[in-house]
Amino acid sequence: MSVINQSAREITAKIVFYGPGLSGKTTSLRRIYETIRPTHRGEMVSLATEGDRTLFFDFLPVKVERVGNSAVRLALYTVPGQVFYNATRKLVLQGVDGVVFVADSQPAAMDSNLESFENLCDNLRDMGLAPEQMPIVFQYNKRDLPGVLPVEQLRARLNPRGLPDFETVAEKGKGVLDVLRAVTKGVIRSLKAKGVFPSATPRPAPVPSLLKREEPSLASQLEQMASSALAAPAAAPEPKAAVAPDPSLLTALVPEKWAGEASLAEAAYRTGSYKQAFTRAFNGLRALTSSMGIEGMSEVELALMAGLTGPDYSRLLRLEKQPALSREEAAFGLLMFALVGARVRG
Repeated sequence: MSVINQSAREITAKIVFYGPGLSGKTTSLRRIYETIRPTHRGEMVSLATEGDRTLFFDFLPVKVERVGNSAVRLALYTVPGQVFYNATRKLVLQGVDGVVFVADSQPAAMDSNLESFENLCDNLRDMGLAPEQMPIVFQYNKRDLPGVLPVEQLRARLNPRGLPDFETVAEKGKGVLDVLRAVTKGVIRSLKAKGVFPSATPRPAPVPSLLKREEPSLASQLEQMASSALAAPAAAPEPKAAVAPDPSLLTALVPEKWAGEASLAEAAYRTGSYKQAFTRAFNGLRALTSSMGIEGMSEVELALMAGLTGPDYSRLLRLEKQPALSREEAAFGLLMFALVGARVRG
């Protein structure tokens, strides 16, 4: 289900990349992340095992300009493909607006492809969603490998309904943005049919485009993402140093409504009550993200949309459970509170 922020006239649509294990779901998201301008994407968050297999999900927020008078953001997710993670897949599917099914083109993977697609349809039905009404795009991946199945055979077995499908080489980024463009187009069409977007009214001044050259439609914006005007692959962000903010700065940075909580966190920090300082800061951070006015999002999704990285948020959760904290650990909590406060305050 799409998330609507009425005050900001912003709609967030959830798209899930589904498919068997090792088919290329996470790789596809990484290539999208590397291709899109930093100003139009958030941090990519991956919760993976030591072997780099997706354990829970990958998450990538992407901004794709406007439809009518509403700004549109995409929340891109992957799910773990391993059979025994079905409960996790169902959890990540909650509220989905569109699906990219990533199939492995190798002959040995056909049974896994079929099993995974059947699992997708079963899970959608369990949630009261008709697979036939869900925008789905097929991504036939690994087309550069020798001996892959002909596309006609993949279509016959996986896509007899003739839904949009594309050949891709996710490792090289080939075709991945075509997939994103197609599923976004399908999702927008579906949301319009449901009346999610308001009727057309005179449009305000255009926001900056993803591209140097302005394009009139969402589809063309996405189609042109792969042009030379886009950013080069982004390097991994350097970890933030947990430097204690000047206490007066924390109160100054957060919105006035939470200045009292910030002041109490500062006072606890100055007196050496580090666990109390952290708890007040984290509670304030949670209140800040909840105040963003985006219904239907989980706490972790709100934190990510507010700009926290996955590793930072995971560390906050770990520190919350510890009975005692060091000065540096408390400082980290105050720093995260200040960063989110500054973003929410604008």
